Amino acid sequence: MERQEFLSKLGIGLVAVCAGCSLASCGGKSNNPGPSGSTTPPPAKGSGNLFSADLNTQLINIGDSMIQQGVILVRIAAGNTADAFTAVQVACTHQGNSIGYNTGQGIFICPAHGSEFSKTGAVVQGPAALPLQKYTVIITGSTLTVSA
Repeated sequence: MERQEFLSKLGIGLVAVCAGCSLASCGGKSNNPGPSGSTTPPPAKGSGNLFSADLNTQLINIGDSMIQQGVILVRIAAGNTADAFTAVQVACTHQGNSIGYNTGQGIFICPAHGSEFSKTGAVVQGPAALPLQKYTVIITGSTLTVSA
């Protein structure tokens, strides 16, 4: 093989490898949950009651959480009042991966790329640029209802 032919083939191979790397990386910031995420898209505002929880048997301890209908509901304080809970979309606004709640830090964290969100869904640390959608928590007796 001639030197020029070798360098030409090497160059084509490198271009193919680099193109594959850029496609597989998380470099493109989509601020909408997309197919790379493992979650259900968040419910639209105004879509009514999404789900309920029985506070006699569910979400008893601070840090307990449940995920339904694309929403993560977390007990953040003692007592059965609405402000003892928070409900936000479970899909990170960076690329749609499922977030989790870190009780010790009091924040939501995306394990995929490290985005952090406050209890109200505000971005604390990127790469996410948009906040999480927050949902309304209503408590009637021992029934908690999440609505959009």
